[in-house]
Formats: sequence, C-alpha cells, structure tokens
Amino acid sequence: MRKLVLFAHMSLDGIAGDKDGGLGFLTYDGELQQYAEELVKTVGAPVYGKNTYHLMAGYWPTVLKDPNAGGHSLEHAKWVEDIPKYVFSTTLESADWNNTTLIKDNVVEEVNKLKQQPGKDLVIFGSPGLTKSFMNLGLIDEYRLTVHPVIMGEGISLFDSNKQMSNLKLQSSKTMGSGVVALHYTNW
Repeated sequence: MRKLVLFAHMSLDGIAGDKDGGLGFLTYDGELQQYAEELVKTVGAPVYGKNTYHLMAGYWPTVLKDPNAGGHSLEHAKWVEDIPKYVFSTTLESADWNNTTLIKDNVVEEVNKLKQQPGKDLVIFGSPGLTKSFMNLGLIDEYRLTVHPVIMGEGISLFDSNKQMSNLKLQSSKTMGSGVVALHYTNW
C-alpha cells in the first residue's frame, strides 16, 4: 500500500512561504538538493493543490523548451513531465499538464483509492492549503520536513488551521551543514 507523504520546507516558526508564497528564505545548497533528490526517488506521483499546481505547470515545461537547460533542472523537468500527477481543487476547471488528473470531490475516497494502487508513494510537494485540508482529514501518513534556520514572523503557515492533535513518531533527523534540519515523522 502506498503512503501519502508531505514534503515541505519551512521556517523555524512553521512558515512554508512568504506573504506572496515565495521561498526566498530557503537555505538551499548541494546537501539539501541531494536530500530532495533522494526523496524524489520514492515518489510514484506528485500531489498538488491548485496554487502549487499552477506554479509547477507554469515552470517545469518551460525548462524542457530551454536550449540552455541542463543538469539537474532538465532531468527533473523530464521526470515531472512524464510522471502521473494529481491536483486536488474544487475551483480549478481543468488540469491540462501532461499526465495530470484533477480531483474535485470525494477527496477521502479518491486518496484512499490512490493509496491502494501499487507503486511508489504519493507525495505532496509543499501546497500548504492542500496540506492543511489533508491533515484535517487525517490523510497524511508521513511528514518529511526541512526546517530552515530563520524565523519569518509572518507568511503562509503550514499548521495554522490544523484542527486535531496528531501524535507523530520521529523516524530520522539530519542536521545539514547549512543549519537546515531534515525531519521524518510517521503517524503513530
């Protein structure tokens, strides 16, 4: 059975994006990139909310068309173009990016159907709004969080509307040279 895993970057005070959704606060270096690449190897399908879907669908296809693109960016663009993707939104009219399925309702049923399919895990990449909804529905099985050494004070919180307590078990932690701490939690 596949798991639904959240992979999110956040500040020490739980902010997953600045007021505009930007990630300029991240301490992103080679060590964090390697950590993210290892996580991507476990992904059977990315899961997005509407806003993250628009960001990803607006960016990665342009990398494929860029004659100067190469290395990790081009490799990741090819991967994300071909892999099945799921976007959850009640307001999005269509999801036209290659291999994307739009799910508008029956969220719990649909996620549980996806979990029953064979293959690698379903991974939410960021998507704070979707994450909050899925946490409140009890759908997230694992949390892969990178905590960056900054206090934002304001921005888009990852946990501000969680309505239920969740007891988690720490599976692993890693402190990177930049001060970023990677945390892996599962539900009890």
